Amino acid sequence: MKVNWQGVFPALCTQFHSDQSLNVPGTLKHLDAMLDAGVHGVVMMGSVGENTTLDLAEKKELLKAAVEQVGKRVPVLTGVAEYTTAGACRWASEAAKLGADGLMVLPPMVYKSDDRETIAHFRTVAGASDLPIMVYNNPPAYKVDITPAMFVELADEPKFACIKESSDNPRRITDIINLTKDRYVIFAGVDDLVVECMILGAVGWVSGLVNAFPAENRLLWDLAQAGKWKEALDVYRWYTPLLHLDTHVKLVQYIKLAAAECGYGTELCRSPRLPLVGAEREHVLKLIRTAIATRPGKK
Repeated sequence: MKVNWQGVFPALCTQFHSDQSLNVPGTLKHLDAMLDAGVHGVVMMGSVGENTTLDLAEKKELLKAAVEQVGKRVPVLTGVAEYTTAGACRWASEAAKLGADGLMVLPPMVYKSDDRETIAHFRTVAGASDLPIMVYNNPPAYKVDITPAMFVELADEPKFACIKESSDNPRRITDIINLTKDRYVIFAGVDDLVVECMILGAVGWVSGLVNAFPAENRLLWDLAQAGKWKEALDVYRWYTPLLHLDTHVKLVQYIKLAAAECGYGTELCRSPRLPLVGAEREHVLKLIRTAIATRPGKK
């Protein structure tokens, strides 16, 4: 199953009201800002979108609104991050009915599945809809590793169109390509490894910090795509202290704080995530404000 997925896809933040209820208009406003900046696609309700804090009714409401707002201008994917395979199938089926263009599927949440269980989970979810799938491999965060050999085994299912490679090990991209040739579209999934991944063959980037710095994300991507490596590295070195925030357990709080500082939404997360305080907050704010003051093109 061929897909036209490439370029920068925000893992869009989900906005909440002060009472932690879902803020659909606020989320759509943020989505519009990303589209205006020229992103190439969007992932609703990924990890940064706090997928696991939303109930099914909220997911349906938000995805329906996002699909309508985008209006086929770019591909709209939704995260599939559920505790059970049955729950993942249920959401995959609902997402297809709501007009999603694809699914970003994670392994089962909480339970650390072995290779056989992981493959069975993904195959079963693939059977729940006709949508193409981005397989999200993030063993540092989710403790399940989808190895290059497992992608060889999964290659006979045409719905597995794309891999979001977030293993913190860019050499995996070369291993996957050597084993599967051009079978999969490969996306970078770790913000502070994106240039390395692009050099090795990634054609897309699911990004967190794009929520705060969409223009700079697009600039970095465009420079690298054009082979302007000196200019791209200058932007990358400016950006990297911020991109490191994407690799921390509190990446959602960090990214939302950065987005709020840049005028996009609020930093409010759903519990158990709490607002940053004390020295940690001051450290992150210093990184963000230094980047804003020194962003590319600033006079």
